Amino acid sequence: MKKGYILAVGFFLLIYILPLGLRPLFMRDESRYAEIPREMIASGDWIVPRLDGVRYFEKPVLGYWLNALAIKLFGENAFAVRLPSAMSVGISALLIFFLVRRFSSGERDSAGLFAAVAFFSCAEVCGVGVYNVLDSVFSMFITMSMISFFLAYTEANQKKRTAFFVLFGLCCGLGFLTKGFVAFAAPVAAIAPFMIWEGRWKELFKIPWLPIAAAVLVSLPWAVAIYFREPDFWHYFFWVEHIRRFLSSTPQHPHPFWFFIPVIAAGALPWTMLLPSSILGIKQTRFKDPLMRFSICWFLFPFIFFSLSSGKLGTYILPCFPPLVILITIGVRRYLEAGKDRAFRLVVLSFAALLLLAALTLVVIQVICPDGFNVYGQSETWKWVLGVSALVMSAVMMVLSGKKTDINKRLVFYSMSPLIFLLCANFIIPDQPTEKVAPQRFLSRHERDVPDDAVIVSDCYLAHHVCWSYKRDDIYLLSDAGEFDYGLSYDDSRRRLLTIDRLLAMINDVPKKHPVTIITQTKRYMHYRDKIPKPLFEDIGACFVFAQF
Repeated sequence: MKKGYILAVGFFLLIYILPLGLRPLFMRDESRYAEIPREMIASGDWIVPRLDGVRYFEKPVLGYWLNALAIKLFGENAFAVRLPSAMSVGISALLIFFLVRRFSSGERDSAGLFAAVAFFSCAEVCGVGVYNVLDSVFSMFITMSMISFFLAYTEANQKKRTAFFVLFGLCCGLGFLTKGFVAFAAPVAAIAPFMIWEGRWKELFKIPWLPIAAAVLVSLPWAVAIYFREPDFWHYFFWVEHIRRFLSSTPQHPHPFWFFIPVIAAGALPWTMLLPSSILGIKQTRFKDPLMRFSICWFLFPFIFFSLSSGKLGTYILPCFPPLVILITIGVRRYLEAGKDRAFRLVVLSFAALLLLAALTLVVIQVICPDGFNVYGQSETWKWVLGVSALVMSAVMMVLSGKKTDINKRLVFYSMSPLIFLLCANFIIPDQPTEKVAPQRFLSRHERDVPDDAVIVSDCYLAHHVCWSYKRDDIYLLSDAGEFDYGLSYDDSRRRLLTIDRLLAMINDVPKKHPVTIITQTKRYMHYRDKIPKPLFEDIGACFVFAQF
């Protein structure tokens, strides 16, 4: 087991931590959640979130604080702002390990390690965990709160039980400070049916008060501070960002009720391939195991809750991955321990065949298809060769998993399959699609062309990346406010949104020593290029434009 622990920690560091700085920041999410903390540090205002110097009230403050702390420790770079997200996955995996290790039967150390590795090797967990968004941090706090509650529920010692309930409330409060009221709604959606299933529903009227007090204690200081600084925050955040977004008939990200089913099925690969074996294993328990019941409620009812929302993004379902992984890994172990393996063998061999087919398809696309259909450019041969090698090695691990008879060896080889591929994933991302969403190289090329007193005009999609690259918080926006709409509604910020006429006047009126610089997406620039004077300098790239007047 010591070798297993070392191997698991090593893979986590190689997949999640070491490559964080290899990729440039992507727009818009990564640059947004980097720029807001940067502006907090620069301004010294840790209460009011601002983006490009205007109020930005879509999220509370804790996620920004964590990113700001990482920036203070490691500098203003991609590694720093992605680190809290990656560390959140590691902490969640560690919590899953201890939970399964304590409450599972049989080889507890092996079961706990298997569940932890399965969690951080899920496709979506890894994809979001090495990306600078708040979802992994939020999911960590939900995981902490749910595990704290289960520990309190199963604890006989009253003092420890009380301590776990306090911890449960604190974690809910921290989740609230990260993404809002859903930090309370998701745990309640899972805990209430679990207590009813356990026949202890009356305790639902006794349990909440201590956790509520703890949640209020941790969240109240900032909640009061933001109210006195910005009285409209709570109206906008509660009504617009929660109630209207949840119930809206015209949501920002409209998707059908069943949207999260394929998302989680694909996002939990390759572990969802083991669902048939897992279900057969769980059936043997007849659902009498409290951990099984708790995990089912933890997964099912928040899943339904998130599905009921009119607006959906794939990352919203991330808090459902820990219980799903617990159910799958424990179920598979029990299935194999019962001396059955037919469903398991069928799955691993089928998945190995799919991986080999994917490798062959990539080779055919790169070698046979004409230019324009290729995923990788001519200078990226090593990337697709590495990708093919990773797919083949992953398939080999699957085949070995199916051939072994020892349960632990089977599960080790199965776990190695996604780990090998994820280890290479950070290095095989094609350059062409990256350039469309990562303007860092383009902006760096023109950094010396932008004096400190230059007037910069951008668009709502690119502005926060311009702010991050040039350390500015005074970028003007042209025509469309986008996500800045609420902040620009204030009198002290309204002037920052320009019409074409105002832009033209600004180009004509600003003294030559304060040049006007337009940095925007190429497709947007082409819409109004003929309405403005010819620039003194113009760099029109495939994706972005730099024009100076």
